[in-house]
Amino acid sequence: MGEMEGSYRAIQTPGTRLGAQFNAGISTLEPGQSLSNALGPGGRSPGRGLQLRVQGLDDSQEFYDLESRADGQTLLSDVFRRSNLMESDYFGLEFQNMQMSWVWLEPTKLVVKQVKRPMNTLFRLSVKFFPPDPGQLQEEYTRYLFSLQMKRDLLEGKLSCTENTASLLASHLLQSEIGDYDDLADRDFLKLNKLLPNQERIQERIMELHYRHLGQTPADSDFQVLEIARKLEMYGVRFHPAADREGTKINLAVAHIGLQVFQGNTKINTFNWSKIRKLSFKRKRFLIKLYPEVHGPHQDTLEFQMVSRDQCKIFWKNCVEHHSFFRLLDQPQPKSKAILFSRGSSFRYSGRTQKQLVEYVKDSGARRTPYQRWSSMDSPQLSPFNSKSSPLCLSPSFQMSTLSLPGAGQAPSPLQSPILSEVGTNRLEEEEEEGRRKRYPTDKAYFIAKEILTTERTYLKDLEVITVWFRSAVIKENAMPEGLMTLLFSNIDPIYEFHRGFLKEVDQRLALWSGRSNAHVKGDYQRIGDVMLRNMCALKEFTNYLQKHDEVLTELEKATKRLKKLETVYKEFELQKVCYLPLNTFLLKPIQRLMHYKLILERLCKHYSPDHPDHNNCREALKEVAEMTNQLQSSLIRLENFQKLSELQRDLIGIENLTAPGREFIREGCLYKLTKKGLQQRMFFLFSDQLLYTSKGVTATNQFKVHGQLPLHGMIVEESENEWSVPHCFTIYSAQRTIVVAASSKVEMGKWIEDLNMAIEMTKKSQEKSDLFLDPGLCDRSNRSSDEVSLDQESEDDMSSSRNSLDKQTHHRANSTMHVCWHRNTSVSMSDHSLAVENQLSGYLLRKFKNSNGWQKLWVVFTNFCLFFYKTHQDDFPLASLPLLGYTVSSPGESDSIHKEYVFKLHFKSHVYFFRAESEYTFERWMEVIKSAASATGRMSLLIPKGPLQMNGN
Repeated sequence: MGEMEGSYRAIQTPGTRLGAQFNAGISTLEPGQSLSNALGPGGRSPGRGLQLRVQGLDDSQEFYDLESRADGQTLLSDVFRRSNLMESDYFGLEFQNMQMSWVWLEPTKLVVKQVKRPMNTLFRLSVKFFPPDPGQLQEEYTRYLFSLQMKRDLLEGKLSCTENTASLLASHLLQSEIGDYDDLADRDFLKLNKLLPNQERIQERIMELHYRHLGQTPADSDFQVLEIARKLEMYGVRFHPAADREGTKINLAVAHIGLQVFQGNTKINTFNWSKIRKLSFKRKRFLIKLYPEVHGPHQDTLEFQMVSRDQCKIFWKNCVEHHSFFRLLDQPQPKSKAILFSRGSSFRYSGRTQKQLVEYVKDSGARRTPYQRWSSMDSPQLSPFNSKSSPLCLSPSFQMSTLSLPGAGQAPSPLQSPILSEVGTNRLEEEEEEGRRKRYPTDKAYFIAKEILTTERTYLKDLEVITVWFRSAVIKENAMPEGLMTLLFSNIDPIYEFHRGFLKEVDQRLALWSGRSNAHVKGDYQRIGDVMLRNMCALKEFTNYLQKHDEVLTELEKATKRLKKLETVYKEFELQKVCYLPLNTFLLKPIQRLMHYKLILERLCKHYSPDHPDHNNCREALKEVAEMTNQLQSSLIRLENFQKLSELQRDLIGIENLTAPGREFIREGCLYKLTKKGLQQRMFFLFSDQLLYTSKGVTATNQFKVHGQLPLHGMIVEESENEWSVPHCFTIYSAQRTIVVAASSKVEMGKWIEDLNMAIEMTKKSQEKSDLFLDPGLCDRSNRSSDEVSLDQESEDDMSSSRNSLDKQTHHRANSTMHVCWHRNTSVSMSDHSLAVENQLSGYLLRKFKNSNGWQKLWVVFTNFCLFFYKTHQDDFPLASLPLLGYTVSSPGESDSIHKEYVFKLHFKSHVYFFRAESEYTFERWMEVIKSAASATGRMSLLIPKGPLQMNGN
């Protein structure tokens, strides 16, 4: 490869998504003219220039005419410009050297200095830098090229994986090539095109998986390919053969995180960039100098023997470029040349860093050129590489954000959303939204069923926080005992796998219902009851797993307290963006999800008339899920309480054993306590046996320190606004001390007094069962005088005395309920938490700021009194969040000048946001759940025994 003589012929390009199977129109020669004659002696053009051949990732080829003294950057720029590739720095051109190894074309060196016979060499466009999260790729076209790279790696055996994973990847590639499943079309395509080395043996499995992707757009398929590939150990890995000091054969590779060492296809070590002080090579020896603390003072340099000096230098250059691209903020300056002599290589990375690239693409959003893409079963395509055989149709007439323009009958790609920031008018998106509404069903049942789909997507992502991300963290650090690993993952893995299949089934049904699928199947698919009944019956088999969640949560908490290493990993993991809620919250999701199914099925049953063909199945599915929720209700109440206590244990400094048996959380919130300095803001926590008050320190940990613990036994609470001349003021008399506090409003004061009195009453009843009584005189109001009120001098500085070795790992999210309560001067009860769990919601919304014109499409998740914003539902973590406590939600007024349907307004002080829903039903649902969070009301629920769940249809 790399040499070619004689006339040039069209090369077959199997698997080209959008074009014919043969690449026509490539040759630039006259009829009857050979390539060697056209180029003249030595393969050069008569003008002594260079004519170079470049193969794209879709296998199409093109020629580029360059000056004979052109450098690599000239060719790269021409390729990127002709292919309209904006995120170009992820890519490079590679060619085979004399040793038949693929090497990267260097931008700063002349082409003729790097390639012996450039006119007869094939250069191919390839991905050079693989980001850890393909979600960082902002352009759909870039993601498409990355998926083609995965396709090439699969076929060449570089992306090694299990047969099942390979089949799944191939099925998504098949969906992107030919669209929805068709038995005859699938077999014809797979007969003519090779996606996997062992394709024939697993062809039936590929087709079976392809059937599950009904309605999936090419952009969706690209994203799924990248989501699967990025989790594989061989994602983006390029081996460089070497040997260690003992002569053991190994392979070295470089990635975004640092250097990796493989034995066969198994990764045996990783050296993060943060651990590496210097990389160098001497002849065939590759040297890694580590910081002393990594391996101790006696082994701070690792040495590997490579095949040759050239191979050693090639790998060293790859390392330099990866380090610069992923780690540096700005492009490194070129090294100045020595006047007399030079020691060492002057090689430097010459492109933009990833940070610069991301910022560039964001800033250039208005200048992007959109393109249209069809499956290869539709119409001929245009390519950046060839106008007759490509996957993309470029339309330079548009001058706005990159958007996919779906063909007839296809849904807009979820990957087309702009980034999460205030953007200008996006009229194309508004037109798409209007067009989509016209195509979609208007039946309320469809949107109720769609809520199952949207919330299931979020639920599956929440499960992945445990099954994928947390598992990876504990395995990497070997932080969890084997017994606990087995207990945790043997319970949640089967549930995760079940819901993966369930999500696919619901997605396919909604695609057929809405008319987005062009599957060659007949039947009435405007129903969901049969899908729900079948899966709710199957879900009953997992009841035993769900009942073990109590043990899982308890054992994890015990192990975290006992094992310092696990505690460190746990706290570090909670700081990651993917863990957007307290970690143990995700363990409750499987049981809470049953409640969501029940509520949605109740809405469907209420909506349908008894004679509707979908009614009976929905009613039967509701009975099945109601039976499960009744069995697990007491367990859920106990688990939610334990989770909240565990969360507070980590967030509070100065109290131990908060999760003591029998203790129940009731309310948390902000009150103002009367001290010698006057009224001081404090955070209060009410439990079934005591009241805590805390202050927020000035340390970086963002935690609250406990200043007082007041037992509820013998406590008395009285309003005292008149006595202290402070609005919304009440006095708390306890056996230890008396304190005066003030709430932010009369409503807040009423909530606290009501919950305090109820908790005191419950404590009194429980104490009557024992002989442990305190002296009633301690609580006698008549024996007290106002000068006995505690006006203690509380110092904020004593927070520093509580610092520990984990301070750096104990930063807390600013959107946790305690911090939101602190900043919004409000409170939240356990019943509010339970209601928020029931009212979780997900879906796409259009958002507009108060003073902007354009609407921005975002994937929005409501949970834990907060809205979390994503670009798409495939994203692993939110880009921003909006805590709702204190906000008001309403319909826009005339002064807001909003002339759209289904718009609701969120308002807090000077902050105003508008959101557009897709239907009347979804509009009402968003209003309902946001009202429940914005004006959280209610009393404690854990102290009152609950009866069976009611099927009330609300």
